[in-house]
Amino acid sequence: MTESEEHILKRVRASLATEQDDEREYLIEHILKTQKIFIYGVGRSGTMCKAFAIRLVQMGLKVFFIGETITPIVEKDDLVIIISNTGETMSAIQTANIVRRLGARVIAITAERHSKLAHAASSVIHIRVEKDTEDSEFSPLGTVFEITALVFLDGIVSQLMKRLGQKETDMRARHAIWV
Repeated sequence: MTESEEHILKRVRASLATEQDDEREYLIEHILKTQKIFIYGVGRSGTMCKAFAIRLVQMGLKVFFIGETITPIVEKDDLVIIISNTGETMSAIQTANIVRRLGARVIAITAERHSKLAHAASSVIHIRVEKDTEDSEFSPLGTVFEITALVFLDGIVSQLMKRLGQKETDMRARHAIWV
């Protein structure tokens, strides 16, 4: 394993070690009780969002990615999950403000608990990432946040599978390779 891989894994493990059971349960409960789920993020955070959205679709949930041309309008009582490391991405903040005015519940997943996105959201899941002041070449920009968010969300997928009675074979039947 390279020095940079060890560095990244150590920081991701430290981020995931913080107590987030209530936040996990909150997200799971809202996913389970919502008819339509919308996901949004840009850049690499957006890529993590799409990976999560794919897994939810593979479980048979009704999921859309905001910004795609075929995405329907967000309506009252829908769930919108927005992921942003800094919580200062303007399009994420604007999306949160607009859909909340429509009556949707907005859950922000961010490393910055007091960001503009956090204030615009209905609730916040705080991914606690220590600021890397030294050795930042090992994990530039939002690397640790993005990987931590992906692992956190894949953990949510596993718990959702159990609660929905889904097996990997069920999800495989909805996998894009079968289309």
